[in-house]
Amino acid sequence: MSTLLRLARSQGIKSKLKFLTPKDIKMCSAASRSDSPIQKVEKADQPYTAEKPWVSYGFHYTDKKFDRQAMHVSFFVLVSICLVFGALGVAYIPDPLLRDWAQREAYIQLRYREENGLPLIDKNLVDPAKITLPSDEELGYTEIII
Repeated sequence: MSTLLRLARSQGIKSKLKFLTPKDIKMCSAASRSDSPIQKVEKADQPYTAEKPWVSYGFHYTDKKFDRQAMHVSFFVLVSICLVFGALGVAYIPDPLLRDWAQREAYIQLRYREENGLPLIDKNLVDPAKITLPSDEELGYTEIII
């Protein structure tokens, strides 16, 4: 892309196209209006020192120093305190749903059953007398997948 741009610029300079030629723009410290009388300016040859345009961060629209300070403070609080300490809090919070406890308890039960020669899962874990199954008429044409 840059090679193509250089080629177009060199061709443009050769053919004297004004929009592709480099421009020398000199901003002077004095500006005169067309309806005012022309005044003699002593320092017309010195270029005008322009400050960079300031765009507000949204905290204050007229005070540049307060706007920057508020931006730095708010982002420090947001990143350092909320994200870092929030992540530490979430990482080290106790297990509220007791998942770790349930897994440890399951391993303990499995080890107990293996050592005592019991089946790992009892087929009569729930008493079959307490379970009521639907009759064939109630099931109708419902597909039963086993």
